[in-house]
Amino acid sequence: MPELPEVEVVRRGLERWVSGRVVTEVEVLHPRAVRRHLAGGPDFAARLKGHRIGVTRRRGKYLWLPLADSPNAILAHLGMSGQLLVQPEEAPDEKHLRIRVRFDDDQGTELRFVDQRTFGGLSLHGTTADGLPDVIAHIARDPLDPAFDDEAFHQGLRRSRTTIKRALLNQSLISGVGNIYADEALWRAKLHYERPTATFTRPRTTELLGHIRDVMNAALAVGGTSFDSLYVNVNGESGYFERALDAYGREDEPCRRCGTPMRRRPWMNRSSYFCPRCQRPPRATPS
Repeated sequence: MPELPEVEVVRRGLERWVSGRVVTEVEVLHPRAVRRHLAGGPDFAARLKGHRIGVTRRRGKYLWLPLADSPNAILAHLGMSGQLLVQPEEAPDEKHLRIRVRFDDDQGTELRFVDQRTFGGLSLHGTTADGLPDVIAHIARDPLDPAFDDEAFHQGLRRSRTTIKRALLNQSLISGVGNIYADEALWRAKLHYERPTATFTRPRTTELLGHIRDVMNAALAVGGTSFDSLYVNVNGESGYFERALDAYGREDEPCRRCGTPMRRRPWMNRSSYFCPRCQRPPRATPS
């Protein structure tokens, strides 16, 4: 699933190419693409027609397009393979095109939702006083949000009584961090993924947040991480932060810091990549 940098790349593209445009027609080409819109495809299409798209917003991995003249917003779930593409109207349809949105201007482009695995989709929701779609109101702010509260995160970390990687993937504590950037930040901080959160001091939390922000900003600068050409911007271009990864996907390759072969361990139906020398596991507590 795309993480904060990949979703932010898409948000910026939509802000440039879609915000401010008025919807004239919506085609729902696959029912699964609107399964989270419980009223169905025809209702989704009818309720968007004639509305102006506002400035695209994001919180963590969640992306939405507010309707400028309505209290509703289009929430985009990218899932494992969802893409929001701005394409010329005359461009051939993609093999996995699921939704098409046309506009009333003469720009000659349309918005397409393409999803090979059909885990993603678009849906229409009411918004809170803060402008968030109501279904994601519980999602925490992300570390690149100017309003992110470092002290509140530290206190939440200490109270969570779990291990650090589990905490980083808890979207009600901190949003936007997924498996890739958790491994990258933990490698930079020389922290093992099973480090108990109760052991974190404020300086250690501050240092880790700094690494999270640094790695995400570095990924943003090069368009995010695209492993299989599925995570792309609105023009279909892949990011290339994969070339700069220090931990994720580097099993048996030398640690860029100490030269020790990197390891991979199964973790919560995923994998964790780490250096066994730089990121020593926590000592077992006596029973």
